[in-house]
Amino acid sequence: MSYQVPQHISNDKIFIVNRSEIKGRLDPKMALYNRKVQNWLYPKVRLKDILLSKPQYGAAESGIIRNDPMSPRYIRITDIDEYGLISHDDLGATANTIEDQYILHENDILIARSGATVGKAYIHKACPYTCFFAGYLIRFIINPIKALPDYVFTFTQSNTYKEWVNAIQRPSGQPNINAEEYQSLEIPLPPSDIQNEVVSIIQIAYSEKQEKESEAQKLLESIDTYLLNELGIILPESKTDLIDRVFYVSYNNLTGKRLDPKKYSLQVQQLLDSINAARFETRTLRSFVRDSCSGDWGIEESDTIPKGYTRCLTLRATEIDNQYNLNIDISKAKHRLIKDERLERMNMSENDIIVEKSGGSDDQPVGRVAIIDKDLLKSYTIAFSNFLMKIKVSGINPDYLYCFLKTMYNIGVTGSMQSQTNGIRNLILDEFLSQPIVVPPSEKQQEIVDSVYAMREKAKSLQEEGKNILEQAKREVERMIIGQ
Repeated sequence: MSYQVPQHISNDKIFIVNRSEIKGRLDPKMALYNRKVQNWLYPKVRLKDILLSKPQYGAAESGIIRNDPMSPRYIRITDIDEYGLISHDDLGATANTIEDQYILHENDILIARSGATVGKAYIHKACPYTCFFAGYLIRFIINPIKALPDYVFTFTQSNTYKEWVNAIQRPSGQPNINAEEYQSLEIPLPPSDIQNEVVSIIQIAYSEKQEKESEAQKLLESIDTYLLNELGIILPESKTDLIDRVFYVSYNNLTGKRLDPKKYSLQVQQLLDSINAARFETRTLRSFVRDSCSGDWGIEESDTIPKGYTRCLTLRATEIDNQYNLNIDISKAKHRLIKDERLERMNMSENDIIVEKSGGSDDQPVGRVAIIDKDLLKSYTIAFSNFLMKIKVSGINPDYLYCFLKTMYNIGVTGSMQSQTNGIRNLILDEFLSQPIVVPPSEKQQEIVDSVYAMREKAKSLQEEGKNILEQAKREVERMIIGQ
C-alpha cells in the first residue's frame, strides 16, 4: 500500500524530487529553485569560475562621521539601497584606520553576507573620493574576459537571484551566506553582445528612474516655499561667515535655564520674527492642544496576554521617515503588551499628531512629526514608544498644523528647541508647545492642505513610475536570459 498524505496537509506543499535533481543540499527551497532554473536559455557558469581572485571580506573598523566630502568613504550595508545604489548626496561615514587592501576599484562587486539585507549587491564606479568597504560585505572581482562585471551585477538585481538568496541562506536568527556559498551561484552567460544589451536596458531604466525621483524630490522641496509664501513668511538671508555667527545676548533677554548659542542665535531669532510678522495672526501651539500624552514601551510579547494588557502595534521614532510619513514595515514592526489603563490614555484617533521628542543624532535633530490616518486604525490597536508624544488639537485644521510643523522643522526653528544629554537629543517640550503658529482663516488652511497633499501625491506618483520602469526592465531582461 502506498503512503497516503493526511488530509489536513495541503497538496500545494508537497512535491517529489528526483535524485538527479539534487545538488549539494537536500532541502525543499533549494530543490524547487534548481527545478525552476534547469531550463535557462543560456549555459550556466558558477560565480567562482569567472572571478579574478578569491572573494574578500571587508574591514572591521568602526565608522565615524564623515564631514569632508573628499575624505575616504566607508561603504557599509546600510549605504546601499534596494536597487544597489549609493547616494552621493549623503556624506556617509569614514574610519580612523584605512588599509589599502580594502580600497575599492572600478567594477568591484560587493555583496552583503548576513542580516536582513543578506544578498544585497553593489557595483563600484569611479568617484572623486576613495572608498573602502566594511566587514559585513564580501568583494568579488569579475574577470572581464569571461563576463561583463555590469552584467553580473545586473543579474544580482533580478528576481531569480533573490529566489536563490532565499533558497541558499541558512535560516537562523541572523541569515547568512558565506563567500564559498556565493561562489556556487550559477549565472546564465549569454554571448557578450547579449550581455551588453542587458546592461544597456537596465542602465537606461535606472537613468529614467532617477529622473523621475529627481523630479519628485524637487516637488517635495517646493512645498516649504509654497507654504511660506502663502502665509507671507519671508525668511532671512542665511549667512555663515564668522562675523555673522558671533553675537551677544543681554542677560535680561535670557529665558528659562538655557544658555546656549542655538536658542539665542541671530538666525533663529530672525526666523521667529519673520513668523510673527506673517500676514495672518499667530497663536502658540499650546493654545490648540486639548490633550497630550507621552508613549510607553509596555512589556515584551508572550505566548499568553496577561489580564489587563492589550497587544498593540507600537510605533517607534524610526518609523517617521524624512518625508514625515509613518513608514511602517509590518513584517518588522514591534508589537508590545500595554496596560489597559495606560492604553486608555494613549488611545489614538484619526488626525492625532505624533511628535518625535527623543532620539536623533548629531546630524539629525528631533522634532519630526506625523499624522495618524484612519486606514492605520482600521487594522491595528496603536500604541507608541516613550520617544514619541501624541497631541490632540482643536480650533485648527490638524492637517494644516501638520504641514506647518513640518515646515518649521525643515527651516530650522524646531532645531533650536532641544537639548542633548549623553548623546541623546531631547525636544524641550515647553518651548515646542510655546512656538508661534500662523493661523489663517479655515478656508485658507484647507486650501493650503489641498495644495500640499496634491504635491505630495504627485511626487509619490513619480516615484512609483520610476519603480515601475525599473521593474519592467528587469522582467524584460529575465525573459531575455532565462526565458521566464
